[in-house]
Amino acid sequence: MKEKRFYNFLEKQILLLIGWSLLTGFGFTVLSVIYNVSKPALIWYGFIVLTSIWGWSLYRRFKYTHIEIDQLESWYQQVRLFIYVIFGLWTILFILYAEEMSNNLHYVVVFIQVGASVIAATFLFSDKKIFVPILLILMYPLVVYFAMIQEAYGYFLAIYSVIFLGLLLHTSNNSYRLMQQIYYQAQHDPLTGLFNRRYFSDYLKQMLDSIISSKKYAYILLIDLDYFKTINDSLGHEIGDKLLIEVAKRIEQFCENTHLIARIGGDEFMMASYEFDDLDNCMKEAGIFSKKLLTAIKDTYIIDHHHLHISASIGIKQIGDKLLKANQVIKEADIAMYEVKAQGRDGIIDFNDVLARKVDNDLEVERRLYFALKSNEIELHYQPQVDQNQSIIGCEVLARWNNSELGVIEPSEFILIAEKTGLIIDLGNYILSEAFKTLKRWDENGVELEQFSINISVRQFLHSSFVYQVEHLCNIYLSENARKKLVFEVTETLLAEDINKIVSIINELKRLGISISMDDFGTGYSSLNFLREIPIDELKIDRAFVSRLGESQSDKMMVSTIISLANIFDLKIVAEGVETGEQFRFLLEHGCGIFQGFYFSKPLKEEDFEIYLQRQNAIAERMPSKKTSSNYIQAS
Repeated sequence: MKEKRFYNFLEKQILLLIGWSLLTGFGFTVLSVIYNVSKPALIWYGFIVLTSIWGWSLYRRFKYTHIEIDQLESWYQQVRLFIYVIFGLWTILFILYAEEMSNNLHYVVVFIQVGASVIAATFLFSDKKIFVPILLILMYPLVVYFAMIQEAYGYFLAIYSVIFLGLLLHTSNNSYRLMQQIYYQAQHDPLTGLFNRRYFSDYLKQMLDSIISSKKYAYILLIDLDYFKTINDSLGHEIGDKLLIEVAKRIEQFCENTHLIARIGGDEFMMASYEFDDLDNCMKEAGIFSKKLLTAIKDTYIIDHHHLHISASIGIKQIGDKLLKANQVIKEADIAMYEVKAQGRDGIIDFNDVLARKVDNDLEVERRLYFALKSNEIELHYQPQVDQNQSIIGCEVLARWNNSELGVIEPSEFILIAEKTGLIIDLGNYILSEAFKTLKRWDENGVELEQFSINISVRQFLHSSFVYQVEHLCNIYLSENARKKLVFEVTETLLAEDINKIVSIINELKRLGISISMDDFGTGYSSLNFLREIPIDELKIDRAFVSRLGESQSDKMMVSTIISLANIFDLKIVAEGVETGEQFRFLLEHGCGIFQGFYFSKPLKEEDFEIYLQRQNAIAERMPSKKTSSNYIQAS
């Protein structure tokens, strides 16, 4: 398959050759009429006109109709034949009038033949298979003609014609090589040698036109390597680049020329399949091929003595049943790929109606979330945190959203959308502001709490104005004593970022009196090195481990290990998601200090939290030595 630009370039030459042939041919025919030698010229010009009509039909076929990809080669072969014919006709004209010396027309046809050679070298240099034989067809008769004069000047002209032919071939070949180099650089990724995003987009546009015209089907794959950034950061970009090269080679070898492959940036690759007559076969093949490809990618890579293992997330987009633009096809494959990421990576998902509805829903949530912040629809709830005696010592601030049109939207849904769209900055600032107001009221009203935990997203934490915003809100709402109760909870995904920057931000927050808790500990980027380097104050055991304490021995060992690590590094330890007495007792026996979950209380509105706290304090005063879990509300 030749590049699209090659066909576009060749298409433009058709009109130029038609125009030149008709105008120059008409001029010579008029001249032949003047000198009464017009019969051969008139017949010849008739063939020129017929050939030009043929060329015009080829031009229109490419310009105004959708040609299937597998039909382009046929079109190209016909264009080649058209070019041979039209230059062959000029050679025939030379032969017909080379002996017309009485009217000096032989000078005219010699000049035209030389001019045709220059035009061929100029117009046709894009294709070596065309310009080389055409130049030979045009110049060989001139060499023979001059040699047949059998005079010194004739031999000189014959030799000069050969030299001139060599110069034309050399010039055309240099132009051809330069054009090929420019095209290659413009269409290929410099690292892997695969096609680049620009070429893939152009190819996809052409493919979509072809598929709509032929009513066939195809699919594209978007492949993103999982945790590639971790390899880049830990082993260096040189190793990362070598890994990308090896992945590209492995994909090429696996495909065996059945797919067009491109690297569209970073660690992302795209592939387009051949065409299918049936939609079911297309999707079946897409699934089978993707699974085998995923297995091939996951095989071990040995790079500079490093044994590397990497998986991939693959999004599939089927095309053919509706008219789509190339950018939309790529976007939908991208959405499918990110859905794989959201479900834990190392998998395959095709973009279907369910996913399309989810995207539409996300867009609607995003639109309404923007207005929810302006109209104060986001409400804060507070989930109690208790100590080993089940006394309330703090709370975690949790955002809730109940929209009049969409109903209750889960935090896991709207927080994720806010993260993706950048609304998390405004949302995070709103939550901080409202939470600080609550803490101020409680502090002024004598509500005694040891800590007041607020979740901070990674994107918000790393934002350039984050520390300034926190300090500004602290100065407005909180006393020095109240600030010391603040605990900012950040997730382990933060540890994938620049450690020096993270430490700098944490130290700025500590200067304000704020403590840092590592939320969802044990689910992602945990390491002893991070615990040693990052100045956190608290570890929070993820609810995924707590929920399986009665089921999985490995989770019991994991929880015990996390508690031991917290003790080694002198950190407070919080267990979230405690829902049963068995879970609470296990955590208590293994030295966990703070507990949070439905076993004690669900998240409460501000007023309800105050009432609940007062009631628990009253119970504690009446029964100071008989505190049991039965004293506390069992949330359903």
